[in-house]
Amino acid sequence: MTNKTIISCQNISKRFKEGKLDVEVLRGINLDIHAGEKIAIVGSSGSGKSTLLHILGGLDLPSEGSVQILGQDIAKLSDAERGLLRNKSLGFIYQFHHLLPEFTALENVAMPLLIGGASVTDATDKASEILGKVGLGERLKHKPGQLSGGERQRAAIARALVTQPQAVLADEPTGNLDHKTALHIFDLMQSLNQEMQTAFIIVTHDMQLAEKMDKVYNLIDGNFVAG
Repeated sequence: MTNKTIISCQNISKRFKEGKLDVEVLRGINLDIHAGEKIAIVGSSGSGKSTLLHILGGLDLPSEGSVQILGQDIAKLSDAERGLLRNKSLGFIYQFHHLLPEFTALENVAMPLLIGGASVTDATDKASEILGKVGLGERLKHKPGQLSGGERQRAAIARALVTQPQAVLADEPTGNLDHKTALHIFDLMQSLNQEMQTAFIIVTHDMQLAEKMDKVYNLIDGNFVAG
């Protein structure tokens, strides 16, 4: 593991205003994420875990403070520049796989590369390789409706990793799976973390999974403490 900083945030605060309501969800959070690190963010429902993950991934901007992805302050980038940085540097996994139902597993996984400008041949080759690594080498032509829940989540992990991102941000990636399948998916993410030196930042309510990470941050009252 190197000490290369992938994501750095200083004094992150986030407020949501609705009419006269002003809710501060995050308060003065500081966090550095380095290459190859595995970090879990835990907390009660509504504690701001998903909001923080969106800010770390440049999907949302903080009300105060700064976020740097690979040394670039995301607030100083245009929407298009942020999108390009996300596509090249980060992968995202959600509780629901968000695979496109009309496309095969291979086509779904190739999509981020095609969006990034890769040729069809290159995108297909890389998608096929990563699908093999997640155990779906025999399911390339299957559409999401023909895959089990665990297989769909494997395909979503492959899609997040196909660009060889510096970090993967996962929001309850096993929350929609039975416990046995969830453990398999988590073991898969751990082996890919070791093989590819991709940092993993995972929001989860499952403490058994969280405790397998390098660091656990518990989000309470808008800030967190290392566990």
